[in-house]
Amino acid sequence: MRTKKFEVETGDREAVIDITRECASILQPGDEGLLHVFVPHATAGLAIIETGAGSDEDLLNALRDLLPADDRWIHSHGSRGHGRSHVLPAFVPPYATLPVIDGRIALGVWQSICLVDLNVDNHVRAVRASFVAA
Repeated sequence: MRTKKFEVETGDREAVIDITRECASILQPGDEGLLHVFVPHATAGLAIIETGAGSDEDLLNALRDLLPADDRWIHSHGSRGHGRSHVLPAFVPPYATLPVIDGRIALGVWQSICLVDLNVDNHVRAVRASFVAA
C-alpha cells in the first residue's frame, strides 16, 4: 500500500474543493487497484460530484437547508451552528474508495473528488490518499 498525506486550505467559509489532482498524484503508470481517500476530521467529508457548473454551490445550498447554521445544535462550541459540522459526515462521509485502472482513477467524465467543509473554524484540512494494488 502507498499512502500520501496532503493538506487543503479551506479558508474561513463553507467550501467544496476539488482534490482530484492531489489524490491522483499518488498513482503511477500501470497501477491497478483501489484508491481510498480519507479525511481524518469529525467535521468534513468527501463527495464525488461535478464541479464548475454550479453543482458545488448546489451542494452547499442543499447542506445549508438540511443543516442550518443556527442555535438548534446541542454540540455548540465554536462559531454559530458549529454542531451541524459534526453531523455532516453522516450525510457526506469522510471517505471514498475508487477503482484505479491503468494508473488513472476511474471517474466518470464530469466527476471529481471533492472535500466538503462547512466548518468555518478550521482553515486547513488533512487528507490521506492510499493506493492498494490489485
